[in-house]
Amino acid sequence: MPSSLPIDPPSARSLTGVLPQLIGSLSGTGDWFAPVTSAIVIVADGLGRGNLAMRAAYARFLTERMTKRDAARTVFPATTSAALTSLFTGAMPGQHGILGYRVRIPGTDLAPNQLTGWESDGLDPLTWQRLTPIFEREAAAGRPCFVVSRPQYADTGFTRATVRGARFVGAKSVEERLALAEALAAQHPGALIYVYIPELDVIGHAEGWESERWSAELESIDATLRRWDRQLGPGIGAVLTADHGMVDVAAHRHVLLEAGDALVDGVEMIAGEPRMLHLYAEPGAADAVAARWRDSESERSWVLSRDEAVAAGVFGPVDTDVAPRIGDVLVAARTAVAYYDDRLSDKKAQGMVGQHGSLTDQERIVPLVRLGAFA
Repeated sequence: MPSSLPIDPPSARSLTGVLPQLIGSLSGTGDWFAPVTSAIVIVADGLGRGNLAMRAAYARFLTERMTKRDAARTVFPATTSAALTSLFTGAMPGQHGILGYRVRIPGTDLAPNQLTGWESDGLDPLTWQRLTPIFEREAAAGRPCFVVSRPQYADTGFTRATVRGARFVGAKSVEERLALAEALAAQHPGALIYVYIPELDVIGHAEGWESERWSAELESIDATLRRWDRQLGPGIGAVLTADHGMVDVAAHRHVLLEAGDALVDGVEMIAGEPRMLHLYAEPGAADAVAARWRDSESERSWVLSRDEAVAAGVFGPVDTDVAPRIGDVLVAARTAVAYYDDRLSDKKAQGMVGQHGSLTDQERIVPLVRLGAFA
């Protein structure tokens, strides 16, 4: 096992604790947040704490509100499908089974996209994600639960897998989403509400989080949140967090895996994402694949076997039924590199600038900014 593998401090707050702590705040029993009458969690996709701190001039309101304690660690892989599922179940990927952007369905040659590939690849939202979502449990107990997001996400497989039980309310702009969340919180005492802001992540992937457009969008979101916070009704608490941070990777830092490359020898399937590969080996080839990748890539990536990853706890506790979904070999970037299977005819993914998925602090530490009655 790589000796340099980062280990989370025992006292580190986890993204998995956010919803349970918000529920505690509604009953006056939470440790992180003050008692409130309604609670809102806002996820700004792709806004890592480091990204926010390094663009503080464009987010004066959020950075003024953010103290040293206002941080949490997202899960591994640090990617939307795994992190949001952990947020909505209160559990680690090794338990709920969403282990990255793409993972292999055991016993098949399919590695579906776990954000958008549910219907096309026959994944059952009620069984592939293995745990009962917190919203479903709370709604069954009588709590008003709401999801406020872009309308196109209303009935996707990922939505059904992770936030079923909540009433979905669609709105196109950030300002509209926040206004709806406030109205729902005021109208439904005891409500638990989730607001999704994907705009920064979309820009970051296309142009990079260091781009002028990303900074301008952050500035706009910051100003909207300032106005919204000022007029939040009494007793409404809100917290802004994220699913992951982001690292910009220039094209000359891409590692292209080509036909005939020794790194693809013995590899039956490549899944995961560019900064966190799941490598599925041919029968009997896993050890040799791991050895070749370690010899070549150890200076810029962590390379672990499945057993090493499970023993290290990077996915949290791993249930027996989940383990076969994990690659035989995992490659997690620790420098500004990204891995692409250049044998694929579709090169569109190689145009991505902003990336995430690995174990670095830039990707895994996210903000917990208190708003409203939590401030």
